[in-house]
Amino acid sequence: MDKKPEKTMRKFGLIGKDISYSFSQNYFSLKFKDENIKQATYQNFDLQNIEDFKKIVLKTEHLSGVNVTIPYKETIIPFIDKLDKKAKKIGAVNTIKLTKKGKTKGYNTDIYGFKKAIKPALKKRHKKALILGTGGASKAIAFVLKELDIKFYFVSRKASEKASYTYNTLTEDIISKHQIIINCSPVGTFPNVNESPDIPYNGIGSKHILFDLIYNPSETEFLKQGKNKGATTLNGYNMLVYQAEKSWKIWNK
Repeated sequence: MDKKPEKTMRKFGLIGKDISYSFSQNYFSLKFKDENIKQATYQNFDLQNIEDFKKIVLKTEHLSGVNVTIPYKETIIPFIDKLDKKAKKIGAVNTIKLTKKGKTKGYNTDIYGFKKAIKPALKKRHKKALILGTGGASKAIAFVLKELDIKFYFVSRKASEKASYTYNTLTEDIISKHQIIINCSPVGTFPNVNESPDIPYNGIGSKHILFDLIYNPSETEFLKQGKNKGATTLNGYNMLVYQAEKSWKIWNK
């Protein structure tokens, strides 16, 4: 009797810089084990330059898909053959699918993850938001807030056309009038767990939602300060799980 041909190993991974702490590798490795998904591996591609995407990542045999994290969600775009409509509109990519012909298509699953994670906490009063940070992740957050009809304003260290406020122009009054505050900056990530975005926390009250895209530590200094003021606090873990599962669906379409 002829043996069935063995299935080809499918490889997946994460592109980023200094990503040994990464959620994705651990999450997918456990997923493959728990769900008995054979012939699949997930690895980190720690790239010092985005130019290494073609030299290293695309040269990997049997690669089916990759996730993209800081600082390459925007700079990866010129290296991708085609963009999904939403990813094109946002201008940031966190998921790439490779076709059998070796072509690449970019998607943004952060929008799905964030929307699913924040929606249960939203009330009718939540009409205005502040987004802390203006990097690739903040673009997906802005896209979702627009879909939810929530007005948003960017906060950055430096004044720019994009940022309505800088950290030193924020007041308690501004904070009190924006009842959703989302940290898209890396401030407070492990190992710098004692740091937090420099905002006037006294403006925060029990009607606020503080959402931190960071998941390590699970309760950042930003969230602790919000909790002390009675705010609803959410970390980035559920968002990461939802966006990872969405990536998996895209890779297996």
